[in-house]
Order: sequence, then structure tokens, then C-alpha cells
Amino acid sequence: MQYKPLFNENVALDYCYSQVNHALKDLVDSNGTYNYSMMPRNILPGDTTWNCRQASSQEWCSGFWPGILWMTYDYTKDKDIKKVAKGYTDALRFLSSQPIYDHDIGFITINSLMKGYEATGREDYKKCALAAADSLATLYNSHVGTILSWPRHVKDYGGHNTIMDNIMNLELLFWAAKNGGDKRLYNIAVSHSDTTMRYQFRPDGSCYHVAVYDTLTGNFIKGVTHQGYSDSSMWSRGQAWAIYGYTMVYRFTHEQRFLEHAKKVADIYLKRLNETSNDMIPIWDMDDPRVLDAPKDASTACIVACALLELCQYVDKEKGEEYRSHAFYMMRDLSTDLYQSQNKNVAFLMHSTGHHPAGSEIDASIIYADYYYLEALLRIIGTHKKI
Repeated sequence: MQYKPLFNENVALDYCYSQVNHALKDLVDSNGTYNYSMMPRNILPGDTTWNCRQASSQEWCSGFWPGILWMTYDYTKDKDIKKVAKGYTDALRFLSSQPIYDHDIGFITINSLMKGYEATGREDYKKCALAAADSLATLYNSHVGTILSWPRHVKDYGGHNTIMDNIMNLELLFWAAKNGGDKRLYNIAVSHSDTTMRYQFRPDGSCYHVAVYDTLTGNFIKGVTHQGYSDSSMWSRGQAWAIYGYTMVYRFTHEQRFLEHAKKVADIYLKRLNETSNDMIPIWDMDDPRVLDAPKDASTACIVACALLELCQYVDKEKGEEYRSHAFYMMRDLSTDLYQSQNKNVAFLMHSTGHHPAGSEIDASIIYADYYYLEALLRIIGTHKKI
């Protein structure tokens, strides 16, 4: 597969800017005021505006909307967007001083406060992000070697649980160690990466969603799923987290073992995508026996495209061209009328799947799909700075 310009990324970015402005008009009340504590989460089939949820440590998507606004500002330099981005980001500052709820403090902080700090240099954002990193580190179990994902589910799983999504949150620890935080944060992130790499992947490079360890001895007990089709299946978004996560881990560590693992988990994803999809957008779980009749997950394609656009820079020329081409084809498909929301609603994209086993957010527009779609577009034009 050889790269050629398949779509106009600047047109796609202008489309995102337009959709953000449409969404902002819907988010103000009759007095023209934003309720900054209510964060867009999804638009379900048939709806046209964002369903919002209260910003909290229990709402893991709280940071994606501020992140979208900061990235939109990065592209447009629109001062009105910057003002609103500050409002939504300020609404999350309180979380860094709260008792830790679970690993998602990473997602929330990376996408809002860290991006806000990058855009503005505000020391209060940096201080909050560093405090959030320290909170996240309290979930680390040195016997196991990973960060506990869900303290509330330890009894349910029979031990220390680590979900694949958690690999994404290591960026907060790496960043903090590099920006004035405790250096042990770096070591925790490396330990989590190594332990997860050792136990949470099958020989072919596909991952378990959840790894369960004995809390006291640290011994690996089992790999299971929470959001996938089965314990042995390849849940598409979980594999996407792994590709993005290990690419990011290599960015911070430059350790060859993490680069090789990123390549391995990317290659099995691309192989299975070719086997199970009629385009570059995967079904929600690549082992769903309905195959082409199974719901798609555009959010996975966005995450993977974004990851491949970084990973392609770290590998040899031939492999890099392969990854880059796949990313562009993914972005091409995502940027068609089949997946872009256009005038159907105010999101960027349709056809994502949230939590299929729970029947939640099926064939919906979901905020994190839009976040990673925009991040990928900015990586294509080269203006997105790696934090």
C-alpha cells in the first residue's frame, strides 16, 4: 500500500471548526452563558445535539471536550474558542485535589489541563496536572508492577485489575517526571508498561481488556474482558489503546522493546482489520461472529490513525510508509459522508460504539472519537505538538 493524497485534511479541519461552532451555539443557555461543568459525551441516533454529563472523576470523558477546544484553538487561533476552552478547563481543576477515584484521572488531565498548559503556559494548569500525576501514582502496586484501574472492582475480579485503557494514562506520569514532578513517576510508568507487555497480550499481539493479578503476591491470575465480545476476543478499541499507548511509551523512553511491541500490536490489528471489515473502520470487536453486520466503531479508527501517524516516524522507511498509508486511508474513510455527521448532528463523526455488552452508546457519535479524529488531522498537517 503506497501513500497518495486521498483527502484534503485542511477541508476536514475547517469542517471540524464549523462543527465546533455549531455545538457551542447549542451549549449556551438563553442568556448566552455556558454551564462549564457539563461536558459533551455523546449524541445518540436520532439526536442532533450533545448529551452532556457533569464533570467529575467518575466521568472519564470529562476532558475530551476541553481538549477538542484547545486543539481547535491551536489550528485557528480563534480567541473566542480559547476563552471557552479556558472555561471548560477551569471547571476540571478541582479534580486534582480530590481523593483518587480511578485511573481515568489521567485521561481527564491529559486532554484538558495538559493541553491547556501547552497552549497558555498557565502555571495553575501545570500545578494541577502535576498533582493529578501524584494522585494517579497512588494506585500503583509495587508487588504487581502496574497501576490499579478500578479500585471499586477489586472484589468483582478477585484481585488487582489493570485494563488496557490504562496504558494511555502513563503519558501523565511521563510528562510529570519531565516537568518538575517526582522522577519515580517515570519508573512507575515503565514498570506498568513492562508488566502489561508481559502478561496482558496473547502470543499474536492481541490484548486482553483486563489483566487480573494477586494483590499481595503480584502473580498474574487471568486475562478477561469487560467491554469485548469474549475473554479471548480482540476488542477493537482495546487494541487501539495498546497501539497508541506503546507508541507514546516509546516516545518518552526510546527503549527498543517498546517500539517492537508497538509494531507487533499494530500489525495484528491491521491484519485482523483486513479480515473483518469492508473499509478501514473496524467492527467493534473483531471476533463478533456477525462480522460485517456487527456495529462499527469509528472511535477505534481515529485512535489507531492517530497512533500510526506517530509510529510511522520511529520505524524504517518501508514500514513507516506502510503505517502512514494505512493512517491516511483510515482518515479518508472517516472523512466521507458515511462517517462524518455533516448536518445530521453537531459532532464530527457518527458510528462509534461505546460499551457494547452493556448496550450503551451503540452506533453513536461519541466525544472521544471526535477528539482523536481532530488530533490525527493536526498530526497530518504537523501543527500538533507532542506534549
